[in-house]
Order: sequence, then structure tokens, then C-alpha cells
Amino acid sequence: MSVFARATVVSALILVVSGLAGRAEAQPAATVAFPVATVHLERNATDGDFEVVFEVKGAEDGLAELTVLSPDRRTVVAFKAPDSSTLGIRSFRFESPEPTDMKALKAAYPEGVYEFSGRTTKGAKFAGKSTLSHRLAATATLVKPATATASVSVKGLRLAWSPVEGVASYAVGIKQEELNVNLTALLPASSTSFGVPDGFLVPGKKYTLAVGTVTREGNITYVETTFTTEK
Repeated sequence: MSVFARATVVSALILVVSGLAGRAEAQPAATVAFPVATVHLERNATDGDFEVVFEVKGAEDGLAELTVLSPDRRTVVAFKAPDSSTLGIRSFRFESPEPTDMKALKAAYPEGVYEFSGRTTKGAKFAGKSTLSHRLAATATLVKPATATASVSVKGLRLAWSPVEGVASYAVGIKQEELNVNLTALLPASSTSFGVPDGFLVPGKKYTLAVGTVTREGNITYVETTFTTEK
């Protein structure tokens, strides 16, 4: 074999090795953060029960898989789309049972960091973390309406509650099941009232009102009542 021939072979080997190295260095798509991946605790002070809520949102493509691990490494959420033809699911809200035994709920969902991981139908990977705390704020006392009443006007209604120390915000919710309408608002910690927009309420209907005290960790304590609008 001539020197030129040997040089040609060596060059070919270098090209092959370089090609293999290039393939070895190729990395899979990076894992990105979920737009939303949270866990928080809710207490209904009126009913005396508790629940843990997980909320997850992906990007434009649906998720084919979603897993949530507790701080003690138990799998508390495990979702898998049965077939890619379903396009996956983009948004999730998981709610635990609502026991009145807070001790049992704390054991099932301990405080600490919960780890979220998911994969879209196109193979993109997502991950996230959220810390669950069991700290709850005190309950707000409703001032208006103070009790269930049948004399609320459909116009100019301003709800009111007593201030609670140490809250990050207040959550207000009004719903009417027969009409399938629901209004929610998140208000600053300095708020003690909320004006219901004119046009939302309908005469002669019974509504459920909830006012929640929200901690900096996102935990919520609700107090509920009902009111009926004038005909």
C-alpha cells in the first residue's frame, strides 16, 4: 500500500471517528419547567373538612404522562394517556378526598417538596417543584351578608368581612348552580369588601358565597354562606 493510500485510509478513519463523536455528543431535548405546577391545602371552615389540591399546566402540546412524587418519595399522582391519538391532556386539577380529620390528611400528604415530571405527546419533557405547608390562616368573619338572607338587591351589592392578620390575600367566590355561573376574585390583603358587578346577579335566585383567607404558601381557609336576591 502506498503512502498516499495509507493517508487516505487514515483520513477516512478520522472522518468516521469524528462522525461517531458527533453522534455521541448529541443530547436529548432539555427538560423545561412547567408553566404551572403547584400544591396547596384548603380548609372549608363551614363544613369542617380539608383537602389537598394539585394544579398542573403544560405548554401548547398535551401531556402523555404526568407524575407527582411526595417528599417521602411516594407516587401521589400518576397519569398516562392511553394512546397518542388523544393528543394528551394540557391542564390538570387533582383534589384529594375531604376528610374532617386533619391528622389523617397530614399523614397522607406530608409537608415538604413535591416533585412534578411529565412528557408531552411529542416527547418534550417538563419538570417542577412545589412546597406544601400545613399552615392555615384564621377564618374571616362575614359582615355582609352576616347570615343567610333573602333581601339582597341584584344591584350595588357590596360584600364585606372582618380583616384577618397575616394573610397574603383574600379569595372571593360566588356561584349559582341552577344557572351554572361562577364568579371568583383574588383581592389584596388590605381588602375587606368586594363589589359584585351589576348584571351578574339575577332576581329571585339563591347564591353560595365563599370568602377565603390565603396564606403566602397559597393555602386557603374558606367560610361559606348563602344569600337570595330580591325578585
